[in-house]
Amino acid sequence: MAPLTRLRAADDRVPLPLMAEYYSQRAAVPGTLIISEGTLISPKLSGGFPNAPGIWSEEQITAWRSVTDKVHDKGSFIFCQIFAFGRAADKETAQKEGVDIVGPSPIPIDETAPVPRSMTLDEIKQAVQDFATAAKNAMLAGFDGVEVHGANGYLIDQFSQDNSNQRHDEYGGSVENRSRFIDEVMKAVVAAIGPERVGLRLSPWSSFQGMKMTDPIPQFSDIIRRARKLNLAYLHLVESRISGGEDYESSETLEFAYELWDKPLLIAGGYKVEDAQQLINKYPSKDIVVMYGRFFIANPDLVYKIKEGLQLTHYKRETFYTPYEASGYIDYPFSAQFLKSQNVST
Repeated sequence: MAPLTRLRAADDRVPLPLMAEYYSQRAAVPGTLIISEGTLISPKLSGGFPNAPGIWSEEQITAWRSVTDKVHDKGSFIFCQIFAFGRAADKETAQKEGVDIVGPSPIPIDETAPVPRSMTLDEIKQAVQDFATAAKNAMLAGFDGVEVHGANGYLIDQFSQDNSNQRHDEYGGSVENRSRFIDEVMKAVVAAIGPERVGLRLSPWSSFQGMKMTDPIPQFSDIIRRARKLNLAYLHLVESRISGGEDYESSETLEFAYELWDKPLLIAGGYKVEDAQQLINKYPSKDIVVMYGRFFIANPDLVYKIKEGLQLTHYKRETFYTPYEASGYIDYPFSAQFLKSQNVST
């Protein structure tokens, strides 16, 4: 299950009981791997997505433990995706939370977005430490690992690409320097919890939130080579036809990344069931896991339905981001066939 923002945490970013039920439902088939929704690493790097969860306070950690316990009770696994907004924070939420909107450079997402303040070197070092602390907190909360969110135009991605990073110090101006922040974050997280518990998500071709440098291949090749040296659990790639939550036709390819990575590859690309098998067949020497996102929203027993060839329920897009609402979140039914297989009467 791919990470899916659903905005069902409390106003103070503490996971609510609704979230424990939601993840428990989608862990129903033993062995399912779930990557959590994006989870904020610190209050200073928040400022967007009201009701998105965090993992810096004791209350948040305790609430997440109720989620992970339920997932593990089903015999499944869950990684916590950790991230920071950077310039992707929104003005209203940032003001409400007393947070500065920051980024590598004072370059807004577009002409309608706030101009971020360029981060100081001390702030960059603190952000690296905040990622490591969030990873440790995820272990305290019972997660099986963490996924560092280096994709989709959030803070790490902003440092990685030259259309958002035009610094003139050691964090900008060259491929090597733009890789420095993500490299430091990954090394700190690995040192904190071990490489076998760490994954990395990248979206080299995504234009979401004002991203997509002219030629991302040299930059992301460098990032992937550095990550490969860390012996991570996996690399999670977003295909070019996915930009944020939308699908687009694209001829741009991740072939360069496939060639560089020799460990498990998680691939998100809006795949239909029949297309997923084609991808796996195309790369028989690669250890590929096809990730499903939106299909999991409306099909808590998605793994069972795919295995048995059952028709999938369609999701209700209007309920994707509705704080505190159970509707469209935990009220999608399991299939009668799955319930029968579990000896549950319908």
